[in-house]
Amino acid sequence: MADEPDNETQETPQDDAPAQAPEAEAETTAVESADAPESEQAEASEPVAEEPVAVEEPVAPAEPEVVLPPKERRRAARSKHSGETRPSRSPEERHAERVAKRRAKAISRRARRLSERAKAAERRAAAPAAEPLAPVHAPVEGTRRVRQGIVVSNKAEKTITVRIDVARRHRRYEKIVRSSSTVHAHDENNDANEGDVVRVIESRPLSRTKRWALVDVLERAK
Repeated sequence: MADEPDNETQETPQDDAPAQAPEAEAETTAVESADAPESEQAEASEPVAEEPVAVEEPVAPAEPEVVLPPKERRRAARSKHSGETRPSRSPEERHAERVAKRRAKAISRRARRLSERAKAAERRAAAPAAEPLAPVHAPVEGTRRVRQGIVVSNKAEKTITVRIDVARRHRRYEKIVRSSSTVHAHDENNDANEGDVVRVIESRPLSRTKRWALVDVLERAK
C-alpha cells in the first residue's frame, strides 16, 4: 500500500505532456505571426483574386476595296468639291499647268512601258524553247522538166532558140497529132549551133523570155 502513491505520482507527468503540446504549438505560431510584416499578414488574410482571362473576339474579315471605274471616280471627286472657285489664272499659267500634266503622264507612261517590256523579256526567258516549225515546202528541189529539140537559131549572145517537136495520139480518134513549140534556152559557152539536137532543162527566169538552160548537145549538125 505504501508503494501505490509513488506510482500515481510518476504517471501523472506522462499524461500531462501530450496535453501541453498543442498549447506550445499555438504559442509558436502566434509569435511567428507577430514577427511577420503587416503586408504579408494582410496578403495571408485576404483571399487571392483570380485574374480575368482575356477572351479573343473573332476578327471579321476585311472587306475588299471596291475599285471604281474612272468615270465613277471623277463623279465622286466632283461630289466632294466644296464649290469654291479657284483663283483666276492667266493663259500662261494654264499652259504651264497643262505642260506639267503632260510631262507627268509621259513619265508614268514611259515607266509603265519599260516595266511591261521587262516582264515580257522575263516571260520569254522563262518560257521553254519553241520547237522548230516544219518547213512549208519540201526541202528537196522539185522535178524539173527536161525536153529534147533542135536548135533553130543561135544568133543571140548566150541564147539559143530550140524547136521542140511533139507527136501524140489523139484520145478519141487515135490519130497521130504533131505539134511544135519554140523556147529560148541559156547557152553559157555558145556551144550549140543551128541544126544541133540538144537537151534543155527548166530553170528559173533568166530574162524576159528565157526559162530554160542548155544541158548538153546530143547530136551535131552535119
